[in-house]
Amino acid sequence: MIKIPLAQIIEKIKEHANISEEEINSKIKAKMDQLSGLISEEGAAHIISNELGIKLFEETSGKLQIKNILAGMRDVETVGKIQQMFPINEFQRKDGTPGKVASLVIADETGSIRVVLWGSQTDLTKDLKESDIIKISAGYTRENNDRLEIHINEKSKLEINPEGEIINEVKQNNSIRKKINELNEKDNDVELLGTIVQVFEPRFFEVCPQCNKRARPRDEGFFCEQHNAVTPDYSYVLNAILDDGTETIRTVFFRKQAENLLEMDHAKIMEYRTAPEKFEEVKNSLLGEIVKIIGKVNKNELFDRLEFVSKLVFPKADPKEEIERMKTETVEKPKVEPEVTNTPEETKVETIEEPIVSSSETEKPTEPAKTEEPGEKLPSFEDV
Repeated sequence: MIKIPLAQIIEKIKEHANISEEEINSKIKAKMDQLSGLISEEGAAHIISNELGIKLFEETSGKLQIKNILAGMRDVETVGKIQQMFPINEFQRKDGTPGKVASLVIADETGSIRVVLWGSQTDLTKDLKESDIIKISAGYTRENNDRLEIHINEKSKLEINPEGEIINEVKQNNSIRKKINELNEKDNDVELLGTIVQVFEPRFFEVCPQCNKRARPRDEGFFCEQHNAVTPDYSYVLNAILDDGTETIRTVFFRKQAENLLEMDHAKIMEYRTAPEKFEEVKNSLLGEIVKIIGKVNKNELFDRLEFVSKLVFPKADPKEEIERMKTETVEKPKVEPEVTNTPEETKVETIEEPIVSSSETEKPTEPAKTEEPGEKLPSFEDV
């Protein structure tokens, strides 16, 4: 069944009916009370939109713009420009047979979306590069941690730089700007603007040089679950405190985003592993820097607090430009009561002396995961 998120329904009602979000939420609550609680918020919102004559499903077939792609769609066709690419991740299915998964992010003029490739389709990524235009046919959509994705399997088709397909200036992300004191643990693809007020030394940990997963000490060497005894490489994670005037939050930068924040390459950051005292100057240079960060909220169960995991970093953000944007873009989301869940070990970043992540932020080999964000698991390959 095709599904449109509650927040998206509310935004469409706000846009077409010219009424406030508070009034919309009041109408939704009244409709739920009228139907004696036998309907969900989404169902009530659908009824409200129908009563107001608002068409929620603008386009559901043919070649779709990214903004019109919804959860539950089959036979999806769309075109987008590659914004990010992540490595192929090999894993073992429950029956012991090998599998492969890879992912990338595409965007068009209306939004961006993650594309997940399974099996032999992952080999296509070897011929892809950022800024390539790809056309997807016969894909299908799934929700993963409240994020919509297009999945490509053996029945799907992917064309590279198809003739006649042009993508103009892309919309970089679908993130929603929030203040720190507005965050809740369900937030994903949230944009924060704040000042760095504290920086901690990067924490280094051993990873397998072949698959980039965590390598553990065993006997007299290091052991990878997939590749057995290995000579380890190193990855790292950096923590900083961000302040936006409403509150502060610990923000986590895994390898790629640490490199973006520090504006350093892997070799330069590795120098601080054996000479941590040299990082003191870097810490001081970051203090007071205004940054824009897009990421997700995690609940640190150990310390009972919210933390922010970075997915994109824009260092040295222009405060005047961002303040002007905030004046013209005020986007609110419906208030949702946070649901306490068990956070995977990988995302309990306070216990950072033993971070359980890889340099590509992949998960355990038996559970293929997104290659960017720790703790977010894709549906298992057997479900495809």
